[in-house]
Amino acid sequence: MTANPWTSRHGVAIPRIIYGTAWKKDRTAGLVEQAIALGFRGIDTACQPKHYDEAGVGAGVAAALKSGLGRHDLYLQTKFTPLSGQDPSRVPYDPTAPLARQVAQSFERSQKNLGTDTVDCLVLHSPLANPADLRTVWSAMEAVFESGGARQLGLSNCYDPTLFRHLCETARIKPAVLQNRFYAQTGFDRMIRADCRKNGIFYQSFWTLTANPEILAHATVKSLMEKYRRTGPQIFFRYLSQIEIIPLTGTTSAVHMKDDLSIFDFELTGDECRSMAAYFPGGD
Repeated sequence: MTANPWTSRHGVAIPRIIYGTAWKKDRTAGLVEQAIALGFRGIDTACQPKHYDEAGVGAGVAAALKSGLGRHDLYLQTKFTPLSGQDPSRVPYDPTAPLARQVAQSFERSQKNLGTDTVDCLVLHSPLANPADLRTVWSAMEAVFESGGARQLGLSNCYDPTLFRHLCETARIKPAVLQNRFYAQTGFDRMIRADCRKNGIFYQSFWTLTANPEILAHATVKSLMEKYRRTGPQIFFRYLSQIEIIPLTGTTSAVHMKDDLSIFDFELTGDECRSMAAYFPGGD
């Protein structure tokens, strides 16, 4: 069973679990095709050759669409990665171009890589340190949105509540998505997630399992694993879904893909969710 997607302020349906494609290298196309065949409908990537094979994502999507799915059945999310996050030897745009042109060139490359004119979300991979540069880049992304190239915009790797709040308050096109590493070091983004709820922004978590081995090993999770006959990751992902967090999973295992997609076959009780929340700071 798959859960009904959530719908953003722009009318974009966002799957409640998303397949992440970082670090897959030459396995990217095959893994994306497999993930879609097994039931994933959300795919996350970036125009950042350092960590993503975006063209491989496009090839995997193209192969999957031959099975009868339509482009409208998928949620495709990519990112503009500023120069500081790129491999200097493989920058996918002119590094000497003005920032707005860098955004345009990166998006043009994403369109080619993914074989689509329109993505469901264009995400800024990380905020730029200079506020003026951040405004310039966000304005360039707004231009992509207004031209119809992106159905909505998002932000990633933003752990400063003040910066995030300022962007939400001042942007012409406000972010619809925030994608952050979900771990104890940031207090599990409690303040930022509160701002997301206030502003109708969907919070996506990455490194969710890798960064939280102590949660997966906790007695509360083990007890729920036994009760529901589920794995630790399934219990954790299901809990996050019930507190309106969209987890990304980058597993390369078909078994784990199936496990991740089956988290909507059961539901934790209110008391069980409160038990989970009591364990880690920032829990709801």
